[in-house]
Amino acid sequence: MRKLEKLLFGGFVLLCVCGFALSQKKEFATKQNGWNLILVNQDYYIPKDYKIELKPFDNGEAVDSRIYPALQEMFKDAKDDGVHMFVREGYRTHGEQQELWDDKVEEYQEQVLVEFLAKWKAKKWVAIPGTSEHQLGLAVDINADISKSSNQEVYSWLAKNAHEYGFIQRYPADKTEITGISYEPWHYRYVGEEVAKEIYEQDICLEEYIDKIN
Repeated sequence: MRKLEKLLFGGFVLLCVCGFALSQKKEFATKQNGWNLILVNQDYYIPKDYKIELKPFDNGEAVDSRIYPALQEMFKDAKDDGVHMFVREGYRTHGEQQELWDDKVEEYQEQVLVEFLAKWKAKKWVAIPGTSEHQLGLAVDINADISKSSNQEVYSWLAKNAHEYGFIQRYPADKTEITGISYEPWHYRYVGEEVAKEIYEQDICLEEYIDKIN
């Protein structure tokens, strides 16, 4: 019995190693579908020549200047509906993403002791540096102004309305096998109004949409 357990554990470890190794392949995202549809994930890194012009919010967070007006319109309309929210996380530098990644790996390494298992767990929650949508400036983590609204009110409003402003819930609960990232009801990505409505109506994720059009 102990021998079987060792074999099973060994197989599990091998799968983890292989899975993480595959996620580390250096393929760069294409820009052929336009700036708003650049796909970065565990398989595709941000293009080397990617440039961004940032527009800051009052709280110090910033986003790609091209999505700022849509965000402002969405926040205004939400406020008119009695839902108060703000951008908790916007653009991140590579260094900031690296720090988040290192902290999450360290957290899991304290639990599982083995580094590659810690990385395998960490990548479900934090994007590998160079593959984060926050580094594109096209993604935002949105939370509630808790003095006026709850996070659940904000997440519910966004789930029903964000596509009207060009944003999609990037990591839905039923798409984790495809996105590779755990459910994040606060993480929204700009893709443009037409694409966002199509993704919303078809109940698909960005990976599925890109596969369909390419």
